[in-house]
Amino acid sequence: MKLLAAVWLLAAAAPAAHHSLTATYDNRRQVTITGSVREFQFVNPHPWIGIDVTDDGGVRRWRLELDNRWELENIGMNADTFKPGDVIVVSGSGGRDGARSVYVRRLDRAADGLLYEQVGPSPRMQFGAGRTR
Repeated sequence: MKLLAAVWLLAAAAPAAHHSLTATYDNRRQVTITGSVREFQFVNPHPWIGIDVTDDGGVRRWRLELDNRWELENIGMNADTFKPGDVIVVSGSGGRDGARSVYVRRLDRAADGLLYEQVGPSPRMQFGAGRTR
């Protein structure tokens, strides 16, 4: 009986572990940055990209959070979509706590024409000559 109660408590707590995007990111503070991919973590609940951005102060690391993994898989994204060294331009909502973080609304990779956009509640990707997934 104790095991059943523990499983029930863990299952009930799981949805609460997902964070509120509006609590973490400020939609009124739009940020656009250009940087080089350092790492791409295709993890649940939200994949993220670590990039290096060079400015007057040197190289700064930023964390970019994407939509949930299952929706990204549905549009063709996978663990190999972003590689170290890829240069990307990102626009989105800046982090509320002053950290160098962004919830990605748009991401462009000019080298191959990849365009990722968060459109309303759903993401989409386009490649090259406007092919959409």
